[in-house]
Amino acid sequence: MAMVGLFWITADAVYVGAPPGTEGRGARLTEKGVEAGAAGDHRTWTWEELRSASVEGAPVRGASRRRLALAVEAVLTAALGGTGEPPEMLLRLETASGSEELPVHSAAVGAYDEEEFTLSQNLLARFVDGEASPRTLTAWGAIAGDTSPKRPERQALLRKWTGG
Repeated sequence: MAMVGLFWITADAVYVGAPPGTEGRGARLTEKGVEAGAAGDHRTWTWEELRSASVEGAPVRGASRRRLALAVEAVLTAALGGTGEPPEMLLRLETASGSEELPVHSAAVGAYDEEEFTLSQNLLARFVDGEASPRTLTAWGAIAGDTSPKRPERQALLRKWTGG
């Protein structure tokens, strides 16, 4: 499994944020749309019925604060004896009948890079518009292995996937 921007990618699946944990909460992106499940409640939305998809409440840090944030996080984690629950963020789906908010866990250690966050939001918009498909990410995941690429490569992948 590898993380690129807001996406957790395997050869078989793409998730927004972390894959579903023991509580089953998570949002999977497929070629057809978005699948979400929590406590036995499985729901789906096709890309065609979505007007927009975006992530809100994600922990994001600017480039200038990256080193300080990582240092502070390491000290706090050590002082508190563990990492605890990952931060929660919302995947907001807009449809003709209104909006849905799907809680998902952040997969980032600390916070997401600001540029990766923006590029990820753009990629979600391209999925909704039919200009991109999560299939591209799973195809990459099939050959990428289980290691997340370093920040410059993640940004380059997101630019490629968004057509930028």
